[in-house]
Amino acid sequence: MSDFIIEPDIIARDNEARIADIKADYDHLGTQLARRGIDIDSVKAKVSAYGVAVPSWGVGTGGTRFARFPGTGEPRNIYDKIEDCSVIQQLTKATPTVSLHIPWDKVDNLSELKEKGNALGLGFDAMNSNTFSDAPDQAHSYKFGSLSHADSATRQQAVDHNLECIEIGKALGSKALTVWIGDGSNFPGQSNFTKSFERYLDAMKAIYKGLPDDWKIFSEHKMFEPAFYSTVVQDWGTNYLIAQELGPKAYCLVDLGHHAPNVNIEMIVARLIQFKKLGGFHFNDSKYGDDDLDTGSIDPYRLFLVFNELVDAETRAAEGFAPMHMLDQSHNVTDPIESLMNSATEVSRAYAQALLVDRKALEAYQDGNDALMATETLKAAFRIHVEPILAMSRYEAGGAISPVAAYRASGYRAKVSGERPASKSGGGGIV
Repeated sequence: MSDFIIEPDIIARDNEARIADIKADYDHLGTQLARRGIDIDSVKAKVSAYGVAVPSWGVGTGGTRFARFPGTGEPRNIYDKIEDCSVIQQLTKATPTVSLHIPWDKVDNLSELKEKGNALGLGFDAMNSNTFSDAPDQAHSYKFGSLSHADSATRQQAVDHNLECIEIGKALGSKALTVWIGDGSNFPGQSNFTKSFERYLDAMKAIYKGLPDDWKIFSEHKMFEPAFYSTVVQDWGTNYLIAQELGPKAYCLVDLGHHAPNVNIEMIVARLIQFKKLGGFHFNDSKYGDDDLDTGSIDPYRLFLVFNELVDAETRAAEGFAPMHMLDQSHNVTDPIESLMNSATEVSRAYAQALLVDRKALEAYQDGNDALMATETLKAAFRIHVEPILAMSRYEAGGAISPVAAYRASGYRAKVSGERPASKSGGGGIV
């Protein structure tokens, strides 16, 4: 199979129609930034080096608790999934890795899977375990919990599954394990808060012992769902306690949707950076709860403020600062590939904007208690139209100036729709 899923000539033709305007816009923006003492090429170099992982499950059509309406040409297996992921990388040049979910992506021949990824220019990001739903033929159900379950055999089954994920990841070149559980309760009195958390910590310590020396483990908190009364790992404070209890290879993962409304997520990010426990992100957006909407579709300014904290840490070389970045979205009414391309662009945009913040001026206004000018300094960077930087970065890397336009011109969705049998509409569930 060709290393390119989309014919390069299609991208080249679309780029040819756009490159003159992009070069003009880039030069104009470069002149504007130069007046601020900013070298546009240096910003572009950092943006070009930035990458965000694509979740394997994200290229399938999502759903709600009530219904799922399958899209056309949905991937049937992990090999179809990474072909879709390679299209995103080919066009955006911003998604060089794929994050797998086990057992959904489990295969018998891991060497073959790794070779497939290599051929398509994709690496493998953090592994994701699944103890929030039952796999076919598993001995013990997770209906009432997994790592915190009252039954020791169920807990051990969940531990063994996570250890298996580590072994799979080692074979693929991954270096991290993300653990999210749906454990909790739906009624007052259903579970003992203290005992369930103790059982969870003991189980996580058993998983931690199985980590290779050069691996990290990420615990992920979620305020609610599927447990609507209490959740075992419900907020960033509990998440931080877990990372502290486990040891130096344990970190907190921040999902932008896993917070109560109006929570100051960027401050949480700053706190975790300060105490060297920020492991990474699941980027998405939210209107009401854990909506898993396209990144930047609701509150792009909040995304920028998160990246402002990240660039602040990057600029001052904060100790232990090396977070991993991944998208985590559910696409119910759009082509998942298009949504993921747009989202990859949005995180790159937020990064570029954060790189344009005048940090010396901001610090001076903060120290001088000039609240108005401090916030205006952030807004000044956010208002800058950085699309020419992003487009030129993609173009120079061999990607598409306009990823969605090139994708639609390629006819890829129609092609795979003819090759992959249509899925039947069924029950709910995000994947």
